[in-house]
Amino acid sequence: MTIPTHWAALPRPSGPARPGTGTGARSGTGIEERELSSGGYRFVSRVAWCEDPRTEPFLILGGSSQDRLSWTRHERALLPLGHVVTVDLPGYGGAAFLPARLGIDFLAEAVRDTLDDLGMTRVNLLGACFGGAIGLRFAQRHPERVERLMLVGMTRDLPQDYTDCVPRWMAMLAEGRGDDIARELVDRFMSPPGTGSVRRYAAVSRLLYRQFAERSVEQVRMDVEHNRRLLAHDWYVPLPAPRVPALVLTGEHDTLTPPAVGLATARCLAGAWFTTVKDADHLLPVERSDELGDLIARFCTGRAIDPLPYCNPATYVPAAA
Repeated sequence: MTIPTHWAALPRPSGPARPGTGTGARSGTGIEERELSSGGYRFVSRVAWCEDPRTEPFLILGGSSQDRLSWTRHERALLPLGHVVTVDLPGYGGAAFLPARLGIDFLAEAVRDTLDDLGMTRVNLLGACFGGAIGLRFAQRHPERVERLMLVGMTRDLPQDYTDCVPRWMAMLAEGRGDDIARELVDRFMSPPGTGSVRRYAAVSRLLYRQFAERSVEQVRMDVEHNRRLLAHDWYVPLPAPRVPALVLTGEHDTLTPPAVGLATARCLAGAWFTTVKDADHLLPVERSDELGDLIARFCTGRAIDPLPYCNPATYVPAAA
């Protein structure tokens, strides 16, 4: 893989001589959780502090059913290189309930509040699924805060058949039909049997089913509001994307955000690499967590991401004219 020459020439915000902490960044050791508020809505950030950062902090924004603890396995590859920040944004995880009238723009500003609280000027930003929509919006609104951008299982447009199902899922949640909706969501998020080889398919299916079926009353309330939020706000807006190194990826057998959809997402950026991870579908962060951690680490430290034994050949997608 050859890095496009324009990336090397990109201007960088002024900062300290040692990368990783960002101008004025706080410092710490071990794991720290911080309670924050954005627009009056409480939320929680989690920071795993790196003793000797070699790159900018990693900020990971997961999917709507993930929380700040869903990415601890990936820390093994990332923490030796930089601080790792995860967050339960308002309306998700252990944060406060967020009404659906507040959408992705609001959540993007909560991301900014998180970085301001930690004193982090710029970050290596990874967004997965719904977190990708928030991450891209943040990058569009605050390009000076993004050093590198990675989008996992991301789409420019929500699939019509998915949005058509949302009203029915909301009714099922309201009726307490947790088992029924859990089965539907597993079928929606994971590739159908026979699509192709997927690592840990049975185990991840069981894990996902339990996660959906065992939601608490408050989690169900948040899920209903999340679905309302999806229908009430634009998932993607055609604002300029930051001119930073970018990587878009998905599982090679992803049927929710298929490779063609990921490639179309890459075309919305100001130049991006696109690849697919072998033996994975939309749940690749769980199915191939070690490999994803390695890929993130490589991309954010300027190491080769092509060829890799766990990825199909990478393609560079230039910025649209």
